[in-house]
Amino acid sequence: MDILRRISLRGYKSIREMDLELRALNVLIGVNGAGKSNLVSFFKMLNEMMGERLQQYIAASGRAQSLLHFGPKVTPQLEATLEFDVDNGSDSYSMRMFHAAGDTLMFAEEKLSFLRQGWVGSPKTVTLEPGRPETGIRKSAEGGEAVAKVLRRLLNECRVFHFHDTSPTSRVRQYCYVGDSRWLMPDGGNLAAVLYALKDAQNAVAYHRIVSTVRQIAPYFSDFVLEPSGPNNKEIILNWSQKASDQIFGPHQLSDGTLRAISLVTLLLQPVENLPNVIIVDEPELGLHPAAKTIIAGLLKKASHHCQVIVATQSSALVDAFDAADIVVAERDEKSSTFKRLDEVKLAEWLEEYSLGQLWEKNVLGGGPF
Repeated sequence: MDILRRISLRGYKSIREMDLELRALNVLIGVNGAGKSNLVSFFKMLNEMMGERLQQYIAASGRAQSLLHFGPKVTPQLEATLEFDVDNGSDSYSMRMFHAAGDTLMFAEEKLSFLRQGWVGSPKTVTLEPGRPETGIRKSAEGGEAVAKVLRRLLNECRVFHFHDTSPTSRVRQYCYVGDSRWLMPDGGNLAAVLYALKDAQNAVAYHRIVSTVRQIAPYFSDFVLEPSGPNNKEIILNWSQKASDQIFGPHQLSDGTLRAISLVTLLLQPVENLPNVIIVDEPELGLHPAAKTIIAGLLKKASHHCQVIVATQSSALVDAFDAADIVVAERDEKSSTFKRLDEVKLAEWLEEYSLGQLWEKNVLGGGPF
């Protein structure tokens, strides 16, 4: 699979300067405000940028002063580089944005490069036209530039999922278009459509695996009741049934924790070919029972064999399910956030007596409030 091997970031929110090597599974831990969610939000900005909605994202985020490290007077530019390992070599995308009139950000530089495995010399580099309010990758790709096509796909495949909104008006509790099932939306808004497509697939193994796992988390749950309705049967909603009952229940009768768990299970147990290259999830443990956290941790580990996983968590129970090499500790001083990966060798003696979660609670790993 294609791997995001390294991300370098300068001048973004609490991150003054960061150079982080990534693996198949990356678990970010740290105290509140350490910078975990800021790193996750950079990927969210990347999602919006690739959808050519960067300026909307900047405006909704409190404008550029909220995105630049200590504001534009201290940090007038934001820089990032993402390096990918692909089948026949490596691709990288680098960009530099500067603070502009209207408290926004404009592209000062965008570079795409590709180095084929075994090549000797410099990589093939494409420099995109500067001064844009939105990325030039799409235009370059549609113009036939091969490197732009590949990097457009790679960057589009770094997807942030955030299932925290389970309020009565959340999209996941509403009707959605039955045909919107190509991939799960970041907020789970098309969850019913995705499950319906999986159930009707020629091989519904993934659907039955999802239902079986949800039953482990919610023992009263029997199955989803997914039937298109509305004008021309174009709408669908997340109805479900309960064991030992003929009554049909709606999504508003699912608890917040159960609905988040269903969204996570569907994301992680969908067919391998449907998985994005990089899954980024912030605090998947929210509202989950400890037993459910263990199940979700197992699914995250399993998914990392087929795609790359980046997860930010505050749960010591979740941390216990991973290896020390998977853990990245986020810490923050008065100036900025830092990120470092744990050293298994240095922790070997500690791990003979304590679990990773216990060591985190004892502040042996760092990332604690004192």
